[in-house]
Amino acid sequence: MTKRKGENRTFRDRWETEYMFTYLKDRPVCLVCGANVSVPKEYNLRRHYETKHQDKYKDLDTTQRSQKVEEMKRGLVSQQNMFKKATAQNEAAVKASYIVAEEIAKSTRSFNEGEFIKKIMLKVCDQVCPEKKQAFSNVSLSRNTIAERICDLATNLHDQLMEKGKYFVSFSLAVDESTDASDTAQLSVFIRGVDSKMCVTEELLGFKSMHGTTTGKDIFEEVCKCVTEINLPWDKLVGLTTDGAPAMSGKKNGLVGRMREKMREENCAGELSVYHCIIHQESLCAKALKMEHVMTTVTQVVNFIRAKGLNHREFKSFLEEFGSEHTDVPYHTEVRWLSRGKVLNRFFELREEICQFLQSKGKDTAELQEQKFMCELAFLSDIASHLDALNLQLQGRGRIITEMYSSVKAFKAKLCLWENQLLQGNLGHFPCCQTINTQISTAVCAQFAEKLSVLGAEFNRRFGDFHGQKWRFELLSNPFAVDVEKAPTNIQMELIELQCDDTLKSKYDAVGAAQFPQYIPDTMPQLRTQAAQLLSMFGSTYLCEQLFSSMKMTKTSHRARLTDEHLRSIMKVASAQSLSPDTDELASKKRCQVSGLNTPC
Repeated sequence: MTKRKGENRTFRDRWETEYMFTYLKDRPVCLVCGANVSVPKEYNLRRHYETKHQDKYKDLDTTQRSQKVEEMKRGLVSQQNMFKKATAQNEAAVKASYIVAEEIAKSTRSFNEGEFIKKIMLKVCDQVCPEKKQAFSNVSLSRNTIAERICDLATNLHDQLMEKGKYFVSFSLAVDESTDASDTAQLSVFIRGVDSKMCVTEELLGFKSMHGTTTGKDIFEEVCKCVTEINLPWDKLVGLTTDGAPAMSGKKNGLVGRMREKMREENCAGELSVYHCIIHQESLCAKALKMEHVMTTVTQVVNFIRAKGLNHREFKSFLEEFGSEHTDVPYHTEVRWLSRGKVLNRFFELREEICQFLQSKGKDTAELQEQKFMCELAFLSDIASHLDALNLQLQGRGRIITEMYSSVKAFKAKLCLWENQLLQGNLGHFPCCQTINTQISTAVCAQFAEKLSVLGAEFNRRFGDFHGQKWRFELLSNPFAVDVEKAPTNIQMELIELQCDDTLKSKYDAVGAAQFPQYIPDTMPQLRTQAAQLLSMFGSTYLCEQLFSSMKMTKTSHRARLTDEHLRSIMKVASAQSLSPDTDELASKKRCQVSGLNTPC
């Protein structure tokens, strides 16, 4: 006798043939009609059989009844498998709609693209696997469905971030603000959190639409909402990075001042480290060269060539006839970090062709042909290329603040080297200047060296706040070279133990500074805390700027009526990197709903 327990009673095998019941999912199920009996008592099963099925099966002998029971059990299993298969197909269709919705959000395309994708899928299916056409038809990709799916994905990511936030030992914020196509101010807040295992999570914390003013108070209130929405403790906040605007960096009424006041109200022991975006400051440093007159002339010439369609077409034809290596000259856009260097270098390379073209149009080219202007153009092109190279080094996700500052320090050292070389008439690192070296006198080299000196001084001034954190940066970048006597008292003992551990030194050499904090033992809690704080800090607002670029491609003049909720959800999904939406969980909670797409196939 096989014993199965349900409600503290035992189902007996003989009841299968006597009453045509089987035991399924902790309760007896009638093989004839599929009815469930909640309590497996023989009286209940016998009463059900005698009142509903006895007349039909009373003439069967024992062997026939056993055969009939086995036949019905096989039919029940087949029926269950059919339902499981249908459920699996429905979940697959829903999951597919989530996958398509995620790709639409990441590619900044409109919700209507789902219907277009379905049309293409069905036509491809007709040619490749027509027997699967119904399965593809079941994937709902209507406009409303895609919008709903993207909101679901964003909510799932938010819930995951909230769960991750419970384990953060430190976190930092990067905050920036911009306007969209409908002139609505959009505030982006990114978070970088580090847990006890030194794993870094870098995600969009909040994307807030601000329809009124954007004062320091307004921004502070929105940032506070972002922090409290996922229940982050204020005492874990260690860093804040902004674009340096007054509403952000104000020490009293700006975001920085109000955040520090909020931390004092919350009785937070640590001090908030505040940084002005490294990339933004690097771009501002270039203004110290004071060579706007060169850039203005270049911009005016480029605008003359490209502003009118006829001039632009004729210029491209002129370059083609001239056999030039390049086919056009790019526009200069101030808000694009690398635009200045690209325009200057292309202009310098096409300087002869541009002069000839302007002369053919009756324009005065005397300024362009002046030796002084040509030397300044060559120098500015070279230094802009060097600045662009630094800019590219500072860009990207997951950049550690110590690595970014190391790139800035390396550039300052290069400036000193170039200054000394120019004073000696050495143009080795200035390729554009080398092409016209006969026109560059010793006096001109000295003038350029002076400009590099001014540029170096501007770098020192703007990056003074980073220099003040030098000892902390060294603690992460190379803890084995830190002077123990200059380190804070609370970490000196642990630092000595670390520097004397040959095993940890070998691990540091093997994995590098970014991964090494994971291997600092728990017996060194102060060093682990310092490492976690540094790993969590943003060096720039690059992620915010990248998100705004995505926003401008998403909310265009053709989609200006996109709601705040939908825009927020799209940005959440499009910017996700450390986290991925759990489409399996989402699909299991949804019913398959075929989109009403009446398309002849």
